[in-house]
Amino acid sequence: MTTDVLERPGDTVHRRGVTINVRASQAIRDLIDRAAMLLGQNRSEFILDSARRRAEDVLLDQMLFQLDEERYNAFINLLDQPPRPTAELKKLLSQKAPWEK
Repeated sequence: MTTDVLERPGDTVHRRGVTINVRASQAIRDLIDRAAMLLGQNRSEFILDSARRRAEDVLLDQMLFQLDEERYNAFINLLDQPPRPTAELKKLLSQKAPWEK
């Protein structure tokens, strides 16, 4: 996921930005400032970059998983096998979808 999906060059938010207020202890602020300085960033750049990366990681964790070859093949085999028709499945498939009700 890249930020260009979330921000478009023509968007007002992209041009002007929005304010995000955060309260932190003096020790945390000093820690952030030292780390930002080492990267040649200011505090805001460092915080936003860190938060963006963490947000992307959280979202990717919900969409991406990795398997070794054996587990991948087992997963693919499960996807390729249709479920056995149980009474619950037959009932579910005979009902209208929620958006059709």
